[in-house]
Amino acid sequence: MLDFFNIEKYKENNRLEAKAAAVGLPKSLWATYSAFANTNGGIILLGVTEDAQHQLHVEGVNDADALVIDFWNIINNQSKISINVLNDKDVIVREFDGKKIIIISVPRAQRYDKPIYLDGNLFSSYKRNGEGDYRCTKEVIQAMLRDASPKTQDMLVLGNMNLDVFDKDTIKRYRIRMQGIRPGHVWEALEDVDFLYRIGAVGRDADGKLHPTAAGLLMFGYEYEIVREYPHYFLDYREKLDDDTRWSDRFVSSSGDWSGNIYDFYFRVYNRIAQSVKVPFALDGISRIDDTELHKALREALANTLINADYYGNTGVVIERNITSITMTNAGTFRIDLDEAINGGISDPRNSGLIKMFSLINIGERAGSGLPMIFKAWTGTDFAMPDITEKENPDRVCLILPVESLGEVGLTSAQCPNKNANEGSDVLINELTVPDTKETVPDTEQAVPDTEQTVPDTEQAVPDTERTVPDIEQAVPDIEQAVPDTEQAVPDTEQAVPYTEQAVPYTEQTVPEESKEQKALILSYIKHNDIITAKIAATILNVKPRRARTILRDMQIEGIIKRVGAARSIKYVLQTEK
Repeated sequence: MLDFFNIEKYKENNRLEAKAAAVGLPKSLWATYSAFANTNGGIILLGVTEDAQHQLHVEGVNDADALVIDFWNIINNQSKISINVLNDKDVIVREFDGKKIIIISVPRAQRYDKPIYLDGNLFSSYKRNGEGDYRCTKEVIQAMLRDASPKTQDMLVLGNMNLDVFDKDTIKRYRIRMQGIRPGHVWEALEDVDFLYRIGAVGRDADGKLHPTAAGLLMFGYEYEIVREYPHYFLDYREKLDDDTRWSDRFVSSSGDWSGNIYDFYFRVYNRIAQSVKVPFALDGISRIDDTELHKALREALANTLINADYYGNTGVVIERNITSITMTNAGTFRIDLDEAINGGISDPRNSGLIKMFSLINIGERAGSGLPMIFKAWTGTDFAMPDITEKENPDRVCLILPVESLGEVGLTSAQCPNKNANEGSDVLINELTVPDTKETVPDTEQAVPDTEQTVPDTEQAVPDTERTVPDIEQAVPDIEQAVPDTEQAVPDTEQAVPYTEQAVPYTEQTVPEESKEQKALILSYIKHNDIITAKIAATILNVKPRRARTILRDMQIEGIIKRVGAARSIKYVLQTEK
């Protein structure tokens, strides 16, 4: 609780607002109520003022009981306030040195109650940032309306699209991976369309025909098809490992030399950032890789970033790797309280279809265990702890994962770059001890792509409400389509390095620990399928065929596998005799 006998040590911030109320309830009270409820909650102090030095002072109110009655009458009037999210315990009167003040504790509203708006006008909605209350743009209102839907965004069946929006090679890579992880699964023999229906990538529209779902489009679609539904869709990986070059490596979804979809982006990025975690892989026998907790957490963090992004939002997904940290940023804020997300146990995903597809290939945790697992993994290292923050205007979430030993760089946790960047602004009120947090926090994470992320006019008020997710019922299809040849060669287009100025080759694939993991994955596939080809190995490992052949050759030299066939019919099987 705030120490009102030493109130001068506090300052207004994202979670604390002081207002004079000597002659009645201030008009600005309701905008602050809306802003706190639509953002992360906060405390409003009536009868408290802030001076020019930003120090708080108790001034008191006249007839506190009458003001409380007026407050309840107005907040329960739906023509004035859309929804009352307060209980009796949230409004209390306290006396300090003979002066009475009113303390209003505003919780974060549930997503299905947002936006909280004023005067019966949906567009008189407010949010809170370091500068105070601001009127929501139409884009922010649209985002809250989308999140208010009982169905997640990616369940939408896109009736204006056909199944030719999918990259068949991506689908094939996904099915091969799933086959290796879940051998003998009942969906293994299904035709592609039947399979895509089962995993939620296609569904039936009102016309009774099959169309891509939003989840399927994001997961398997071509980038130029994805942007038809998501105009601001943008995936960006940036790598800066020295001070002499702007980017050591970079690839984006719009480059045109790979699919640009979420599935392929995930594996391209993970293969890069896994090198930042300098701990060895562990093997369990010859058929199964048993990752370290840190590698599992890294995959979880990347999956969470992609799964929980608001792809209708104005900011894309940006992954940035440097010497000391990995920063992951996605559009949209949390659908639950940030503290609840970190503590775990509560799951409210923005894209449940993507969760299902990733979980079928053992990527991503369910039931709200993702963030706790990430923090737990970092606890067992000498790295600084991860830092996760919500940013407003535009709405986005930024996760910073330190990967440099504190002992090596001589930093303490508090000195780690970007650590607790918003400390004192979004913390709980009973933890408020930081002086002035009202200043805007610089965007040190460098997460918003320059060419894509335009901030909308904050005074624009009219939303495009048709963006709310319609209620779709997905009936079970009856489909007869020929099963594609699973041995068909997969074009190796996804591995082309965009931007010709970036000369970093795939030398990371020679890392010993990663080589062990790659060999274990190959052995796992052979165990369940008897044979493997270089093309299939390249697909499983997400590397170029030449690199796959090198790994297979090394395994042959080591006596693990043997080559059978010749020329274009070369295959590899387990070596049963030494």
